Amino acid sequence: MSRPRSSRPDQPSGSGDRPSGSGNRPSGSGGRSSAHDAPSPSGRTPRAVAPWVRTRLRTAPRAAAALALLVLVTAYLAAALPRAVDRYETEGLRHGIASAAPRDSVLELTSPLPVATPSQYAEVLSPDALRKRSDELRALLPDPIRTDPAQTAHGVRTVARLEGLDPWLPRPDGISPQFVLSSPSGLDRHATLRQGRPAAGGPLRPEAVVTAKTAEALRLKPGAVVHVPSRNGERVAVTVTGIVEPHGPDAPYWAVEPLLRAPVLAPLVDEEVKYFWQAALLLSPDSAASLLATAGEPEVFFRYAPTADHLTARDTDRLSATLHSVGGGPDLVKLTRAVGGNVTVTTGLDEIVDAYRSMRDAIDPVVAVAVFGIGAVAAVVLAMTGGLFVARRDAELALLRSRGASLTGIGLRLLGETSAVAVPAAALALGLAVATVRPPGGGSGAAGAADGAGAVGVLGGIPLGPSLLAASAVALVAMLVLPLRAVVLHRRPRLHGGRDDLLTARPSRRRTVLELTLLVLAVGAVVSLRLRGTGDSGDHLVSAAPVLVGLIAAMVLVRIYPLPLRWLGRPARRLRGAVGPLALARAGRSSSTGMLPLLALVLALTTAAFGGSVLAGVADARDRAALLSTGGDARIDGSVEWTPLPAGLTETVRGTAGVRDLAAVQIEYGVALPSHEGTIARPMSAPLVGVEPASYTRLAERTGFGPFPAELLASTGKGGEAATADTGRVLPAIASPSVAERLGREPLEVVAAAGTFRVKVVGVRAATPAVRGEDFLLVNGADLTRRAATALLVTGPVDGTALRSAVTARTDAFRVTLRSEERAGYVDSPLQTGAERIYLGAIGAGAGYAVVAVLLSLAQNAPERGALLARLRTMGLTRRQGRRLLGLEALPQAVLAALGGVLVGWAAVPLLAPGVDLYRLALATAPGLARIDGAPLRADPWSLLVPALAVVLLTALAAAGQAWWAGRRGSIKELRAGDAR
Repeated sequence: MSRPRSSRPDQPSGSGDRPSGSGNRPSGSGGRSSAHDAPSPSGRTPRAVAPWVRTRLRTAPRAAAALALLVLVTAYLAAALPRAVDRYETEGLRHGIASAAPRDSVLELTSPLPVATPSQYAEVLSPDALRKRSDELRALLPDPIRTDPAQTAHGVRTVARLEGLDPWLPRPDGISPQFVLSSPSGLDRHATLRQGRPAAGGPLRPEAVVTAKTAEALRLKPGAVVHVPSRNGERVAVTVTGIVEPHGPDAPYWAVEPLLRAPVLAPLVDEEVKYFWQAALLLSPDSAASLLATAGEPEVFFRYAPTADHLTARDTDRLSATLHSVGGGPDLVKLTRAVGGNVTVTTGLDEIVDAYRSMRDAIDPVVAVAVFGIGAVAAVVLAMTGGLFVARRDAELALLRSRGASLTGIGLRLLGETSAVAVPAAALALGLAVATVRPPGGGSGAAGAADGAGAVGVLGGIPLGPSLLAASAVALVAMLVLPLRAVVLHRRPRLHGGRDDLLTARPSRRRTVLELTLLVLAVGAVVSLRLRGTGDSGDHLVSAAPVLVGLIAAMVLVRIYPLPLRWLGRPARRLRGAVGPLALARAGRSSSTGMLPLLALVLALTTAAFGGSVLAGVADARDRAALLSTGGDARIDGSVEWTPLPAGLTETVRGTAGVRDLAAVQIEYGVALPSHEGTIARPMSAPLVGVEPASYTRLAERTGFGPFPAELLASTGKGGEAATADTGRVLPAIASPSVAERLGREPLEVVAAAGTFRVKVVGVRAATPAVRGEDFLLVNGADLTRRAATALLVTGPVDGTALRSAVTARTDAFRVTLRSEERAGYVDSPLQTGAERIYLGAIGAGAGYAVVAVLLSLAQNAPERGALLARLRTMGLTRRQGRRLLGLEALPQAVLAALGGVLVGWAAVPLLAPGVDLYRLALATAPGLARIDGAPLRADPWSLLVPALAVVLLTALAAAGQAWWAGRRGSIKELRAGDAR
């Protein structure tokens, strides 16, 4: 080649797209000053003719656009992640408060009234005085507690129920009804008058209205007078003036005290169960003072229904502290002073917030595992992109370096190139994340806005700081990969044409030290995860355990990669064609920097496998919990315990379409259990279950809950009413572990409504389909004295509508519970669905980055492969052979990555499973199902095999496409004489 005409040592030769201008050349220590460096006569340095950054971007617009697109997508995912987490955590807090039972979420302040006459407190308990005091108390509730004025209520009520003394009141079992007298405010806004007139009256002439259901059950009508006891032994007459129909019975106004809207037939448990009515009389606010004359221990109450639309996940700690202060701290003192007497604050809101925080703290570390996995894959892909750019410009940078360009000058100019692309892309990604991931409801809550006024970086109700840091980190990595890699590779001038392949490369000492360090970190992370689990949300090393395992596996694969190539090379040389040996030789001569594609693929496959295992473990736990809850595909039992099945219902259900098998069981709850320790043992009760061994054994085997041989519960031949006097007969029984421990090994007598007999434990099982609780005692139903099945456990793909119609045609006292409906009820928490969406997104993003990794690995050597095909075509290589050559060349690394990903994913699940419990993620809405022994990880074959096969298939298709495209292009450029390739 001729000597370049430029006298500048840092100016590359050639007439292509070289930069020019003195203001944009890399600094060199040995360069000579040219005439262009001399100052102009005016004393100023002439401006650059073509700035470096602009020239480079115009020269390679497609590469710049590809980098911008990759940074845009990666930065968007990174910026959207903290906003998505904040969103579903906020939704979880609001959902937890809004979906809680009103009696658990409301704040109620009560103050007992002293013994006095109605006239003494007529002014204090007047509607205006109570309304004013209610507003004062509401204003004293500290932020972030906010209440709904429409559901706020105050008034006076009796704590003790008062007996109805009138003989015309209904008495089902001869017991007089009992009344609660209450004067709630705002009754006209929450009920419609159906008959009569609104209650008025006064302290000495109380008047009340009743709801339609109360009037129907207690035979009340306008004009009726109900007498209740007073403190001085006389009677207090309450006149019923009207009948009302409640609005929104499920609203807090009515739901906190259900007795206000509907009467209850309550049981009185004695030697025999008797029932009596409990109901409420709704007095007018003007009659509130009249309650002082009754014997009902009156109290004044102020009830506030909280709102949650203004709350965010960041308000959790502050809300919890505020509730504790209101319940027994400085704020309670303020409320007590405002009321002017003893005040008791009752609320379950603090328990709701604590339950939410517990669930969030259990789910966040599991989500962090997915975040670390996809973050590592994205970082490796960005590093691969920088490696591709350095490889394409290796000759240019080597020439600049050989002509005296400094590392600082080269690095700064490359940094300028990547900054011009990465910074705008990251800024656009941040804007898109803010625009697309909005707070719940599309805007910020009041509390969030209030917090944002005093905090930096709150935009739209969600903090901007985490998203800004994430997008900046992506941009920083994209900006620094190219200059740092170029500076490291060209820190000293290199000879052209030196081999740098996997077969001849020898790991340096630095690499060995780095690998050993990562190995120690991975072992420590795995051991910590197995011992402590994911509960320590501050230990990021634990969350990075799957990533570190994949990283170590990739390093091991890189070290052993030459071995299979050498093993395959010997027999390949005996083949007739040249394509196979040449492909293996080409695969072995791939760059030693090929660890990055292998690392990206292994991490992506490990992330996909781990994410799929998490989702599979969650689904499996929910399936098992729903199956245990129903005992089969459907469950039919009475709404009231110990309700026998009506005649003919079993045959009707058996004939319903989809029913494959049926198990009738007799369940008696609360049976007192004797103890082998005698009377010194603490009392204990458990459900007694009478079963038909054959059908119940089939059910237990299908469900997997406590299967046993039917012979264990063989009938004694003594049962029914004829065996009433035979209390000494011994029934074989299967018990839960705690019940078996209590009963011991010897037969003990059990007294139950189903009969009196002795039981001997012949088997112990941890669970059984018939009952949901932890304790149970199973016997043969044929041996019970009073035999009456109370539930049906159905197996088969039944139609819920048809099954309910069949049951309803026989009786209205039984309910049908489907396993599918129970299963769907476990996924109604935004925390659960949000975390699952994060894992699905991680799997999808991992698959996308795996595709990018495959394309980048093929694009890195695309010019060299094109030149090779062009030269081989001059020697007679056909296009079909060319496609086979490139495909076989690319497949070894893809197959190795696929096998490594499958093996690492398969090994990581049992390795990390002891430390990962998905119970709260799977069953956060079913805390009572503690008998599900956690929700451990389990390997999902689809998550292991499908991504691995997809990687191999994609690599083959990409290589074939590359060969097809190279065949369509001309060979003039690739066959130029003196080309370095």
